[in-house]
Amino acid sequence: MRENCPVSERIRIDEQSPSVYKSQVGVAFAAKQAAKRAGLDRHLVELVNVRLSQLNGCARCLDVHTRAAREAGETEQRLHVLAAWREADLYTEQERAALTLAEAVTTLPPHDEQERAYAAAREHLDDDQFAAVAWIAIAINAFNRISIVSGHEVHARE
Repeated sequence: MRENCPVSERIRIDEQSPSVYKSQVGVAFAAKQAAKRAGLDRHLVELVNVRLSQLNGCARCLDVHTRAAREAGETEQRLHVLAAWREADLYTEQERAALTLAEAVTTLPPHDEQERAYAAAREHLDDDQFAAVAWIAIAINAFNRISIVSGHEVHARE
């Protein structure tokens, strides 16, 4: 540990290793492009980003992606209810499939649960869509961890 560096001070790993961070940004961009090529709407991608940021407890990513979801046309109601999406009839079958898959990629449940989640997702996602949602989930999970480890703050907006 360095002298004169408080233990609570976070190292911003994105700034400390910018080439690694730039590569991660590239992965996220490629995942979004794969989703677009697979015919997935931007609002579905943002729903996945918001939901996984909720699960991971990443305030910074929640701030960024709820704003992006609104810009993509997502409604306030659906964003407010997203944490309990299984209990609401506000989401399409394809969105439910994507959320099911994304949550399984994030939480990595036991094998039997993973298989059920993947089978449920396959009912409404083709191969390209399945892969794109998995990559979106992997990318946002990485960004959640980067922001949490780095201590990225959320600043009030007017």
